[in-house]
Amino acid sequence: MATRTPHPSDRPLARRARERLVHEASTAMGEVRTAVLERFRALVDEVSNAREMQERRDAWIAFQQKGQAWESATIAAWQAGLQVVGQGVHPRYTASTFELMGDDVVENKILSSRLGQAVLERTAESHADLVARLQMLEGTEELIPQDPVRPEAMMLAVVEQWTAVGMVRTALPLVMPVLQREFIVHLLDAYNSSLAFLSANGVEASSDLRGRVKRSEGGSSSTNAATWTDSTAPREQSSQASAWARSGAATLRAPGAGSASTGIAPARGRTSAERAAEEETRMMTVASPLARARRRAQGVMVHLKRVLSDHIGDFDRTVRQSVSPGLARAIARKQDGGDTDPLYGTMPGPGFDYGMAVTEVAGLLRERTKELKKAASTAGEKATIEIVALMFQNILAEERIPPSIRVWFARLQLPVLRVALAEPEFFGTLDHPARQLIDRMGACVMGFDATAINGSAMETEIKRVVQVIEQYPETGRRVFQLVYDEFQQFLSRHLTEKGNTQRVVSLAQQMEQKETLAIQYTIELRKMLEELPVREDIREFLFKVWAEVLAMAAVRSGPQHADTISLKKAASELVWAASAKPNRAERAQVIESLPALLQRLRHGMGLLGLQTSAQEAHIKIISDTLADAFMSKTEAIPHARIETMAARLANLEDFVSDENMGDLPLDAENIELMLGIDASSLDVITDGGSKPTEAMMAWAQDLTLGQWFMLDHNNRVNQVQFAWRSERKQLHLFAAMDGRSYLIQMRRLAAYLQAGLLVPQEEEALTLRATRDALAKLDANPERLLG
Repeated sequence: MATRTPHPSDRPLARRARERLVHEASTAMGEVRTAVLERFRALVDEVSNAREMQERRDAWIAFQQKGQAWESATIAAWQAGLQVVGQGVHPRYTASTFELMGDDVVENKILSSRLGQAVLERTAESHADLVARLQMLEGTEELIPQDPVRPEAMMLAVVEQWTAVGMVRTALPLVMPVLQREFIVHLLDAYNSSLAFLSANGVEASSDLRGRVKRSEGGSSSTNAATWTDSTAPREQSSQASAWARSGAATLRAPGAGSASTGIAPARGRTSAERAAEEETRMMTVASPLARARRRAQGVMVHLKRVLSDHIGDFDRTVRQSVSPGLARAIARKQDGGDTDPLYGTMPGPGFDYGMAVTEVAGLLRERTKELKKAASTAGEKATIEIVALMFQNILAEERIPPSIRVWFARLQLPVLRVALAEPEFFGTLDHPARQLIDRMGACVMGFDATAINGSAMETEIKRVVQVIEQYPETGRRVFQLVYDEFQQFLSRHLTEKGNTQRVVSLAQQMEQKETLAIQYTIELRKMLEELPVREDIREFLFKVWAEVLAMAAVRSGPQHADTISLKKAASELVWAASAKPNRAERAQVIESLPALLQRLRHGMGLLGLQTSAQEAHIKIISDTLADAFMSKTEAIPHARIETMAARLANLEDFVSDENMGDLPLDAENIELMLGIDASSLDVITDGGSKPTEAMMAWAQDLTLGQWFMLDHNNRVNQVQFAWRSERKQLHLFAAMDGRSYLIQMRRLAAYLQAGLLVPQEEEALTLRATRDALAKLDANPERLLG
């Protein structure tokens, strides 16, 4: 590549790149506004103290009224920034210029700086690439502060226009996570769109100079030079980078093949291994540990595709052709060999030395690979056979898998080979069901020793899975997907079927149901009483105590059980009894029903396990309010309103939603009280500690059943297996080999992952590690791929 000095005709290109950036960001503002509105709506439904709930409601109403104006004003401010850049205005603040700034200005800069820094951390590579090209085109060394290319400049407009349209600044922190998430995604797409435009016009940044990007005080980047290339091909949109940016709020599963285009042509003469090492080094610069693991996995798949492309050419097209007759016959002979093939003969009984069997099977696999490659007629077939064989050799050599399971895994080599020959995407994605099945089975058995797994239900299920696949060799992906789904269902039963674990799971399910219902009942009670003149003491009792009572009764007996219905009715009767009683008939009615009402209130509080003293304290407050009602010191409530409330309470479940209600409180003593079981072998890890990032929250939600971890809890390190998650994904159970169980609430689980107190025993999936090892062998001896 030859460097090129700036030319006056280059400035229109830079201007149009910026205009494209602002256009993309402006187009996305509608989605940003919608996301912010949804966040405010969710905050309004969350239970909090009265002051906070009122502030959230005010902010929600204000945003409904002024959100559109904020969107338009922000876009206008960005457009104004474009005009400033076009005029070549110098930076507003320099080292020799001092001026006083008001508190509002300072607070705006603090908020915008946080937003800008969050965006820059996730878009650093694309942003630096764009800055490098613009600096080259314009012949400058520093972006002016108002330049929209600077994330902090764009975010300053977002914050300033928030207050400019009349919304309070104190509401901004409530939606900051949403703003960060949305702008990370959309600005990354905007940067990549501008880069695609520049690439289409032949402007590329060189890899050596992009590494010398200078960080300005505000956190943006610039560089002193770039390179002009002869390429006129449009820059690929960085879909993988966009997916990575979204990982903070969405899925964290490993993506398929392909990588983000960097716009940098690889140097000629480098080997595929060197290119893969460079790619992996670049991927290691991302901030999130989970994102690094995901990108490393992607790097392995990219490396594999490069190796195949270097040696085969159009590998996908070559392999998609029908398997040659000679190879098809050879595979059929090997798989239908029955007792003539030691690998497929009748498996030995208890006491057999599987360690020796593994050695024998490894030799058989090597011989089989040679025979199959001789029968292959194309380079694509030979390469597929070799790579699958190397993968299974590495799986067979994995000593952390019990030997008996390794022997069963070896029998999957031919079915996997059939799939790989028919579906080249097997080499391009980690989501192929054949990979997922082997990975999941491997992850589940790596925590056991041979004596624990032999003869177990897990070993029996793995045998069944292998035999089902062998019975349907022609169905390929479909049979792998079928048995993978079945294995998932087996795991959900097997991991929780032990007596103690089963009791804990049953308890946790009820805990989640009870706490979720309590929150939802509280919300509905607040709605019912919102416009009724009810004393604050009665409100507090209904919200903080009686909602819990109704939830407990619904969980224990069912929402429509006679006892639950009676407790629901007590709520409406209490509201009516606490309202003014100006006439004698109503007072007589209260006197007659009061003993039964107080008895039901005590019965309900007893369900929660409240001490007698606590119950009597509540009863005294209620009695004092009822006495005021007799003297008409409270406000009257029409009887029709009470009847409406009673009808709604009777069918309260019709009004609650399945929406995720957030964190659930856990307490070991309450657990024992609820179900009367000994919780001494159960550690309840409740919410608290550091606040996890959204990426860690997403990781916590995405853990796979059966996976093994090392848990460091209260200075005690234990090997644990992820055994169960609740339906709403708020409670998670980990089981240790010594019989202890750990019940962890969602947010604390994410905090443990973030702090390294819960560490996956295996950093890579089994087939990914086998693929990496296979590539290492091919890089050292590439001739074996086609030999």
